[in-house]
Amino acid sequence: MTFPERPRRNRQSAAVRSMVQETSISVKQLVMPLFLLPGESTRNEVASMPGIFRYGEKAMLQQIEQALQLGLDKFILFPAVENDKKNSLGTYSYSSENFYLDYIRKIKARFPEAVVITDVALDPYSSDGHDGILKDGQILNDETIEVLVKMSLAQAAAGADILGPSDMMDGRVGAIRQALEENGFSHTGIMSYTAKYASAFYGPFRDALDSAPKSGDKKTYQMDPANAREALREAALDEAEGADYLMVKPALSYLDIIQTLRNFSTLPIVAYNVSGEYAMVKAAASKGWIDGEKVRDEMLLSMRRAGADIVITYFALEFAEAQNRLASQR
Repeated sequence: MTFPERPRRNRQSAAVRSMVQETSISVKQLVMPLFLLPGESTRNEVASMPGIFRYGEKAMLQQIEQALQLGLDKFILFPAVENDKKNSLGTYSYSSENFYLDYIRKIKARFPEAVVITDVALDPYSSDGHDGILKDGQILNDETIEVLVKMSLAQAAAGADILGPSDMMDGRVGAIRQALEENGFSHTGIMSYTAKYASAFYGPFRDALDSAPKSGDKKTYQMDPANAREALREAALDEAEGADYLMVKPALSYLDIIQTLRNFSTLPIVAYNVSGEYAMVKAAASKGWIDGEKVRDEMLLSMRRAGADIVITYFALEFAEAQNRLASQR
């Protein structure tokens, strides 16, 4: 006898659905971004990112302590550098006076269990607002790498667990890996921005750090949104050069790229759920057009389902708070 197919039998109750659920997401898979400012107690909300703040030293440490209590223990740090510290070569990035390096040291001293991931690129420190050195309208690749290596060594010396080269210069992962090995930092990881696209979703992030290019755009070094095969080439190069993680940025419009890299590599795949993706959800939720919490969870789950092992997201703290509320109700 032939019986009709009835997939709905596996959806008949919450308990049954949970039993056959294929994908899950937990706080342990999330990384919380933090925007940092010089000064002790500053805490300023980013206008285009409701619920996201720029933190001075004291406020930063308080926020990290709160996150740790919720089980959120991985943080990626981005500095908002004062204009008078910026120049065309980004030399403040490796200066002993850089507040960012001081903050890394203080985080690791107070919270050694916290995983600190840094940003390696010139744009926070560049008076031109680019990820590389700009000369005569061109981004200089190899000259930029020399600065990136100095920046990386300074961050590793400050105690960073993982470096995040976000600049998309050719060959920078290999140069950084070699410098780390030669200077006694073989334990320091590299989370490479492998497929970082020239996306329109970065606007709120650039507002938060005042890091938009002063001229031109980033299309000569960030990837064309139309390209998928190119991501495989970048991944092969980064893996060969010593990367420990491969990142796709943005996430939501690039789920196919996440899946492609997951199928290509055995390295952990990182999805960056970027500022524009966050801001869209918050804006629509504020109008009552969507259920923000349900859309948040669906978005994060889609990134995991596509193959991401780790998700960097501005939703990290509120997701952790929601999970803790649920746990307390059980």
